[in-house]
Amino acid sequence: MAQKGNIGVTTENIFPVIKKFLYSDHEIFLREMVSNAVDATQKMKTLAERGDFKGELGDLTVRVSLDADKGTLTISDRGIGMTEEEINKYINQIAFSGVTDFLDKYKDNANAIIGHFGLGFYSSFMVSKKVEIVTRSYKEGSKAIKWSCDGSPEFEITDAEREDRGSDIILYIDDDCKEFLDKLKIQELLNKYCKFMAVPVAFGKKTEWKDGKQVDTDEDNIINSVEPLWTKTPSTLKDEDYKNFYRTLYPMQDEPLFWIHLNVDYPFNLTGILYFPRIKSNIELQRNKIQLYCNQVFVTDQVEGIVPEFLTLLHGVIDSPDIPLNVSRSYLQSDANVKKISKYITKKVADRLASIFKENRKEYEEKWDDLKIFINYGMLSQEDFYDRAKDFALLKDVDGKYFTFEEYQTLIKDNQTDKDGNLIYLYANDKEAEYSYIEAAKSKGYSVLLLDGQLDTPMVSMLEQKLEKTRFSRVDADIVDRLIVKEDKKESELAKADQDNLSQAFRSQLPKVEKTEFYVDVQALGEQALPVLITQSEYMRRMKEASKFQAGMSFYAQMPDAYNLVLNSDHPLIKNVLENENKECADQLKPVVSELKGLEARLAALHQTQNGKKPEEITQEEKDEVKTTEQSIEEQRTKKNDIIASYAKGNNVIHQLIDLALLQNGMLKGAALDSFLKRSVDMIK
Repeated sequence: MAQKGNIGVTTENIFPVIKKFLYSDHEIFLREMVSNAVDATQKMKTLAERGDFKGELGDLTVRVSLDADKGTLTISDRGIGMTEEEINKYINQIAFSGVTDFLDKYKDNANAIIGHFGLGFYSSFMVSKKVEIVTRSYKEGSKAIKWSCDGSPEFEITDAEREDRGSDIILYIDDDCKEFLDKLKIQELLNKYCKFMAVPVAFGKKTEWKDGKQVDTDEDNIINSVEPLWTKTPSTLKDEDYKNFYRTLYPMQDEPLFWIHLNVDYPFNLTGILYFPRIKSNIELQRNKIQLYCNQVFVTDQVEGIVPEFLTLLHGVIDSPDIPLNVSRSYLQSDANVKKISKYITKKVADRLASIFKENRKEYEEKWDDLKIFINYGMLSQEDFYDRAKDFALLKDVDGKYFTFEEYQTLIKDNQTDKDGNLIYLYANDKEAEYSYIEAAKSKGYSVLLLDGQLDTPMVSMLEQKLEKTRFSRVDADIVDRLIVKEDKKESELAKADQDNLSQAFRSQLPKVEKTEFYVDVQALGEQALPVLITQSEYMRRMKEASKFQAGMSFYAQMPDAYNLVLNSDHPLIKNVLENENKECADQLKPVVSELKGLEARLAALHQTQNGKKPEEITQEEKDEVKTTEQSIEEQRTKKNDIIASYAKGNNVIHQLIDLALLQNGMLKGAALDSFLKRSVDMIK
């Protein structure tokens, strides 16, 4: 018996279309071949269970074998096999309507493809120059037949020799795909795509070390687990089972925090296990660790369409036949089930976290540092998750104590409400670097949070919007008395001239730091406060930090860092600096200040005269006189500043106070730090 024919009525060759249009990754041909074999085997088991097959099932292992000499890769099963009629139905006539109609027919129905002969089978031609099927149906009286095709629309069917039911798919690997004749490559692909298929899959034999080399044993090398953990009933499993399975999936990862076992059959079918990994930083490295399966066949680890973005930080497995895939199973299609699955998983995750928090808060707090970035990401990216998570999200203070949002609000309400009724949350990003500021806040009885996480900047902005009359301020954003303003601030008793001279003395000696600007301010902080402090604007710092996360804010990233050098006019050292400055500079400043006052009075008079005139009534001579006076004022101010700068340059106390403030903020480095150390030694002497 021999039959020759054409696979489709069209003259267009279907195989290049399959290669270029349907499948972007050639390696998935092995997944399709093995899953077809597994499906045929499972059907055989089903027939036996229903009593439609009375014979012995025998060994049902699917076998994958290589013959490098012949250039073949063979996938063998003892499943239901095929008759000649079935070959015509599932193989020869699949493209009966021509390539275009064929693609339209199957592109939206992955379930018509997965685990069946047909389109999945034709993926074999991505890597093969010829494919043979040697098959024999389980049906009584069936004969073995061989189907052969070289990748053209032509095929041939002949009689064959095969004693038992089932099929051998023999791929003659193409010359440009020789990597698929490499044993290690096939082992890698089987481990990737077939690791949890529902029927044993064997690839060669297990080996052992003997006589100085690895030799084959008689035992099959089974590459898969036919009953992976997610298919089992949760009540039958122990914690160690889940941990062992995690190690199987991710051999090099730390032990997970905990896990969720998913098992739902309505309104969609979904099973799986999701693990909470230990994530402290670097979100991007944690993505794409969830593996998607369809009936235990690996599909992808790109699951953004199935789970919300923040849940892509989880690790584990999702298995569902109801997730709609495109025809090559390489990406998701839009579907109502996907949205339902996404909501279901979000709810299960939130419920699991809430239950752990309620049942064992101590354990939950111990794991918070690892959970924090995950939960914050969820609250930032998904409104409905925030609504659930706000009851079990925690805030941690610098002393390591944990509070829910509500608990912390109650804690600070009495002492950290400003004069306008705003609740002020103080925080630090670095306990060591901001130690002095933290201690100053604590001395006022304030609580200070530790916000040192990757997503804390956007979290702060979100919480200010979510929590009524709430403002966050870092402890070094201002002097401690102005972090939480409870009454109008105390004004410095210094005359404006003294404040200006004092500010100029310190301003003139501030270092030049790239992309950094310093402003000097004089405040009455009390004798016990430090003489000099450096603070940074909360708004500008937060905008610069937010620019790292939000597109369109790069403007802030380019702006220089702005710091305030605050001089405490109540401190004895600052008073002494001012007293010495006035004493040392008095003679030099007296004529300059006198001239400056006269010029300023003259300018004021000129402006007053011209204020009553229209622009066209002001003569050029009058305009020139104003300009000349302004230039003279600027010259005198420069003289004044130079006199003060000259004095300040030789004043070690000024330099020492500036350097101490810089040192406190980690800003004293290199030559400046060396000069500070030498000056400190000299001053001690």
